[in-house]
Amino acid sequence: SFLQPLLHSSVSHDPPETILISQEKMERSEKRLNERLRVCVATCNRADYSKLAPIMFGIKSHAEIFDLEVVVLGSHLIDDYGNTFRMIKQDEFDIHAKLHTIVRGEDEAAMVESVGLALVKLPDVLQRLAPDILLVHGDRFDALALATAAALMNIRILHLEGGEVSGTIDDSIRHAISKLAHYHAVCTRSAERHLISMCEDHSHIILAGCPSYDKLLSAHQRDDYTDIINSWLGDDVKEQSYIVALQHPVTTDIQNSIKIYELMLDALISFNKRTLILFPNIDAGSKEMVRVMRRKGIEQHPNFRAVKHVPFDQFIQLVSHAGCMIGNSSCGVREAGAFGTPVINLGTRQTGRETGENVLHVRDADTHNKIYHALELQFGKRYPCSKIYGDGNAVQRILKFMQSIDLSEPLQKKFCFPPVKECISQDIDHILETQSALAVDLGGTNLRVAIVCMKGKVVKKYMQLNPKTFEERIELMLTMCKQAMADAVHLNCRILGVGVSTGGRVNPQDGIVLHSTKLINEWSSVDIRTPISSALHLPVWVDNDGNCATLAERKFGHGKGVENFVTIITGTGIGGGIIQHNELIHGSTFCAAELGHIVVSLEGPECMCGSHGCIEAYSSGLALQREAKRLHDEDLLLVEGMSVNNKEQVNATHLLNAARLGNSKAESILHTAGTALGLGIVNILHMINPSLVILSGVLAEHYENPVRQVISQRALLSAQGTKVMVSELEDPALLGAASMVLDYTTRRTY
Repeated sequence: SFLQPLLHSSVSHDPPETILISQEKMERSEKRLNERLRVCVATCNRADYSKLAPIMFGIKSHAEIFDLEVVVLGSHLIDDYGNTFRMIKQDEFDIHAKLHTIVRGEDEAAMVESVGLALVKLPDVLQRLAPDILLVHGDRFDALALATAAALMNIRILHLEGGEVSGTIDDSIRHAISKLAHYHAVCTRSAERHLISMCEDHSHIILAGCPSYDKLLSAHQRDDYTDIINSWLGDDVKEQSYIVALQHPVTTDIQNSIKIYELMLDALISFNKRTLILFPNIDAGSKEMVRVMRRKGIEQHPNFRAVKHVPFDQFIQLVSHAGCMIGNSSCGVREAGAFGTPVINLGTRQTGRETGENVLHVRDADTHNKIYHALELQFGKRYPCSKIYGDGNAVQRILKFMQSIDLSEPLQKKFCFPPVKECISQDIDHILETQSALAVDLGGTNLRVAIVCMKGKVVKKYMQLNPKTFEERIELMLTMCKQAMADAVHLNCRILGVGVSTGGRVNPQDGIVLHSTKLINEWSSVDIRTPISSALHLPVWVDNDGNCATLAERKFGHGKGVENFVTIITGTGIGGGIIQHNELIHGSTFCAAELGHIVVSLEGPECMCGSHGCIEAYSSGLALQREAKRLHDEDLLLVEGMSVNNKEQVNATHLLNAARLGNSKAESILHTAGTALGLGIVNILHMINPSLVILSGVLAEHYENPVRQVISQRALLSAQGTKVMVSELEDPALLGAASMVLDYTTRRTY
């Protein structure tokens, strides 16, 4: 079991005092093996229980290691909020203490009094239970009372989901709990860095992901989801034809949040779609929001179903199959992204949260028109699935992390001053994984998949012959990706997304191959993104192979730090990509940088595009193969030291060998090919004036000197100083596909 600790023994030559200390540590470790770790989980409301329940199930399933203690308080025990403690009982957890800690009033004073009441009642419970570790979640005022009581009673605190940024009083409460907590389980790399910059000890932080993702990624595709939709919204409601609304008050700006809530209701009434609306939480301002809802007759309106609580496993189904989610719940910016459900985030409550591209923000509004327009834009769309907040393996990381806690260590917290440097990443027993991408290269002959880490290292590569039919190709791609994802867990790699490099003209915005090269049949108007994203629950990026090679140079190669450069791909065909002001140029119809089809001669040979005199018709591998066959047919190819057997197909390699061995005809053909490529590059220099030209592909080194010579002879004086370099990257297509993922997922914040 991954939870079993390992004890290492070795022959020691240390002094007697050191040996005595080591023996004491060994005895303590052996004692820990025989004693269960007492873990107290305190849950305050329906939202935090959805995050804590997966951990509670994990603890319960390892009863030989952990002793679970459950404390229930806060709005769980309020009838107006659904008496949600019942779902804890339904999950068959023993509740060791129930504390009525809410002072009614739903205003700022009531929140303060509730914290005080909790602080009065908690000491007796914590003293009786005497936990080794207290699990506290999030940023609620109830959780602040829990953390305060435990810290003062010398109980170790593990805080879940600290380090995040939202934009309300929740931020202050969340960070206050983090300062009281001894250990932290965070969801994102940004949250981890925030805690480190707040001087928390990075060895006490585990990047685990959100525990709720463990359940929702595996459970949201239930067969009975239509029954769940119908039971909450009516028998006539279909998938993606309804809206889920959940809006809470913002305690630092109550009046504005009530205004936004009223405008949201007006927009939903006008939009005229069936809507499941949940009551707000118990924060100050919630009473006024409920009054607004009742004044507008929402509970009696035929299009609305107003409810106080939905069990989390059913809520997953409702959100994942909704046409849209609207409000300011963290579920919208976190969990909904895992399904690609479109979300409209209202107001400032989630300002600063990391989000996927499925979230459209409406920061403020004076009329309901702006919200109505957002509904028109978002309703019924589908977005790539996002794993910003978790990959489904959070619980096992948290359980392993808890077991690694040494209870014999001093309880006093250590703060790391000054703040540690940017990008610090320290593994804790190989728990913190390397951020990585799945890269897919769809070639004419082979289909390749690779796990690529942030530094550009190919951790593991997979290759299969590319099937001929579309269905077989997609099936093989998914099979290889799933195998790579399974291997990534053992290789200590966290997969952030999938990047696909393919030939042809690609619409990267929608992930569609508009039409492909002749090497990849049946690969036109094909949506690659959707089947991969749906099957793997990961965001997917798709682009042309020339563009991908250019992105690889920008991130890992000669183009790193260069503002304007061009990459020329010399292979079977001629392609490339353009970086202008640090951005990749796609063009209005996604055919920018079709550099192989720059015409350098009006009377040149026919190109595969149907035109004549293109660079590709002179300088590509296919063009050189054509010329090699012509020479061979005329008995002008072979020279002394060369041979071609009858079964061997003549190709560009034979032409290169012939030129190397002194064949003047072959040398002339290569000179013409190099000149044609050089002329095309001169045209590029005169059009976009890059500071660097990178030659990539199998023919690059053969063209380097001819290209430099043509530039020196034919280019304008101002362009003759342009650098020409040969790429040093081994797998530019795979690295470029990976860079789309690594660049995007590590910088996307709102």
